[in-house]
Amino acid sequence: MTPDASGWRSSTTYEHVDNLTASDIAWEWLRRNDSYDQDFTALTETDGDSHLLIDRIQQRWGLQFRGRSVGCPS
Repeated sequence: MTPDASGWRSSTTYEHVDNLTASDIAWEWLRRNDSYDQDFTALTETDGDSHLLIDRIQQRWGLQFRGRSVGCPS
């Protein structure tokens, strides 16, 4: 399904962008990217050791995954 792009020139449609941080804009781009979505889906559906897939996603998309804090439940 193609999104409605009829208002792409409307400045009111994109006013919220003025308040976004660089990481917010990066996330907005990533979440609309089919290739990233496929990689993310593969990561969430991985059974067992996912270290190789995590490394691939980190290298391909420039992401860093924070470790869990000590004492936090898994």
